[in-house]
Amino acid sequence: QVQLAESGGGLVQVGGSLTLSCVVSGSIAGSYAMAWFRQAPGKQRDLVAAIAVPYGTTYYGHSVMGRFSISRDNTKNTAYLQMNILKPDDTVVYYCALRPFVRDITSTRGYEYWGQGTQVTVSS
Repeated sequence: QVQLAESGGGLVQVGGSLTLSCVVSGSIAGSYAMAWFRQAPGKQRDLVAAIAVPYGTTYYGHSVMGRFSISRDNTKNTAYLQMNILKPDDTVVYYCALRPFVRDITSTRGYEYWGQGTQVTVSS
Protein backbone atom coordinates (compact mmCIF):
# COMPACT_ATOMS: atom_id res chain seq x y z
CA GLN A 1 0.00 0.00 0.00
CA VAL A 2 1.47 3.32 -1.11
CA GLN A 3 0.98 6.30 1.17
CA LEU A 4 1.98 9.90 0.71
CA ALA A 5 2.59 12.44 3.43
CA GLU A 6 3.14 16.13 2.71
CA SER A 7 4.78 18.67 4.96
CA GLY A 8 6.29 22.12 4.73
CA GLY A 9 3.24 24.30 4.29
CA GLY A 10 2.76 27.44 6.29
CA LEU A 11 2.60 31.21 6.25
CA VAL A 12 5.01 33.24 4.13
CA GLN A 13 5.17 36.81 2.93
CA VAL A 14 4.74 37.88 -0.67
CA GLY A 15 7.95 37.29 -2.58
CA GLY A 16 9.14 34.70 -0.13
CA SER A 17 9.98 31.03 -0.56
CA LEU A 18 8.73 27.75 0.80
CA THR A 19 9.61 24.12 0.19
CA LEU A 20 7.01 21.37 0.36
CA SER A 21 8.02 17.75 0.93
CA CYS A 22 6.18 14.54 0.10
CA VAL A 23 7.39 11.30 1.63
CA VAL A 24 6.37 8.12 -0.16
CA SER A 25 5.95 4.94 1.88
CA GLY A 26 5.32 1.51 0.38
CA SER A 27 6.88 -0.04 -2.69
CA ILE A 28 6.35 0.92 -6.31
CA ALA A 29 7.66 -1.17 -9.17
CA GLY A 30 9.00 0.40 -12.31
CA SER A 31 8.62 3.96 -13.44
CA TYR A 32 5.94 6.34 -12.18
CA ALA A 33 5.00 9.97 -12.00
CA MET A 34 4.72 12.23 -9.01
CA ALA A 35 2.98 15.55 -9.00
CA TRP A 36 1.88 18.48 -6.96
CA PHE A 37 -1.67 19.73 -7.31
CA ARG A 38 -3.37 22.63 -5.64
CA GLN A 39 -6.98 23.42 -4.96
CA ALA A 40 -8.73 26.57 -3.84
CA PRO A 41 -12.14 26.31 -2.11
CA GLY A 42 -14.90 25.69 -4.62
CA LYS A 43 -12.51 25.23 -7.52
CA GLN A 44 -11.07 22.27 -9.37
CA ARG A 45 -7.79 20.73 -8.42
CA ASP A 46 -5.05 22.05 -10.70
CA LEU A 47 -1.80 20.41 -11.70
CA VAL A 48 1.10 22.53 -10.50
CA ALA A 49 4.09 20.40 -11.42
CA ALA A 50 4.94 16.80 -12.25
CA ILE A 51 8.05 14.68 -12.53
CA ALA A 52 8.68 11.32 -14.19
CA VAL A 53 10.61 8.91 -12.01
CA PRO A 54 13.37 7.85 -12.58
CA TYR A 55 13.78 9.81 -15.83
CA GLY A 56 13.55 13.27 -14.31
CA THR A 57 11.32 14.77 -16.98
CA THR A 58 9.32 17.64 -15.52
CA TYR A 59 6.22 19.65 -16.31
CA TYR A 60 5.02 22.95 -14.84
CA GLY A 61 1.72 24.71 -14.96
CA HIS A 62 1.74 28.09 -16.67
CA SER A 63 1.06 30.05 -13.50
CA VAL A 64 4.11 28.67 -11.66
CA MET A 65 6.62 28.27 -14.48
CA GLY A 66 9.90 29.95 -13.61
CA ARG A 67 8.97 30.22 -9.92
CA PHE A 68 8.42 26.65 -8.75
CA SER A 69 10.68 23.63 -9.09
CA ILE A 70 9.83 19.97 -8.58
CA SER A 71 12.46 17.42 -7.67
CA ARG A 72 12.81 13.94 -6.25
CA ASP A 73 15.36 12.36 -3.93
CA ASN A 74 15.22 8.63 -4.58
CA THR A 75 17.41 7.83 -1.59
CA LYS A 76 14.83 9.40 0.71
CA ASN A 77 11.70 8.45 -1.26
CA THR A 78 10.76 12.09 -1.13
CA ALA A 79 9.52 14.60 -3.68
CA TYR A 80 9.90 18.32 -3.21
CA LEU A 81 8.26 21.45 -4.49
CA GLN A 82 10.48 24.50 -4.15
CA MET A 83 8.28 27.59 -4.38
CA ASN A 84 9.88 30.98 -4.97
CA ILE A 85 8.54 34.49 -5.54
CA LEU A 86 5.29 33.51 -3.89
CA LYS A 87 2.17 35.51 -4.64
CA PRO A 88 -1.18 35.86 -2.80
CA ASP A 89 -2.77 33.73 -5.56
CA ASP A 90 -0.55 30.84 -4.46
CA THR A 91 -2.56 30.67 -1.24
CA VAL A 92 -4.29 27.28 -1.44
CA VAL A 93 -4.00 23.70 -0.24
CA TYR A 94 -1.26 21.73 -2.01
CA TYR A 95 -1.54 17.98 -2.57
CA CYS A 96 1.11 15.45 -3.49
CA ALA A 97 0.02 12.65 -5.83
CA LEU A 98 1.47 9.57 -7.51
CA ARG A 99 0.45 7.40 -10.44
CA PRO A 100 2.04 4.09 -11.54
CA PHE A 101 3.01 5.19 -15.05
CA VAL A 102 4.87 8.11 -16.66
CA ARG A 103 3.11 8.50 -20.01
CA ASP A 104 2.22 12.17 -20.66
CA ILE A 105 3.15 13.90 -17.40
CA THR A 106 1.17 16.94 -18.54
CA SER A 107 -2.02 14.96 -17.95
CA THR A 108 -3.97 15.06 -14.68
CA ARG A 109 -5.33 11.56 -15.20
CA GLY A 110 -4.37 8.35 -13.47
CA TYR A 111 -3.25 9.63 -10.08
CA GLU A 112 -4.23 6.89 -7.66
CA TYR A 113 -2.45 7.94 -4.50
CA TRP A 114 -2.86 11.24 -2.72
CA GLY A 115 -1.53 12.93 0.36
CA GLN A 116 -3.68 14.73 2.89
CA GLY A 117 -2.74 18.19 1.69
CA THR A 118 -0.80 21.05 3.21
CA GLN A 119 -1.93 24.66 3.44
CA VAL A 120 0.19 27.44 2.00
CA THR A 121 -0.74 31.00 2.87
CA VAL A 122 0.98 33.98 1.27
CA SER A 123 0.41 37.26 3.07
CA SER A 124 0.67 40.66 1.44
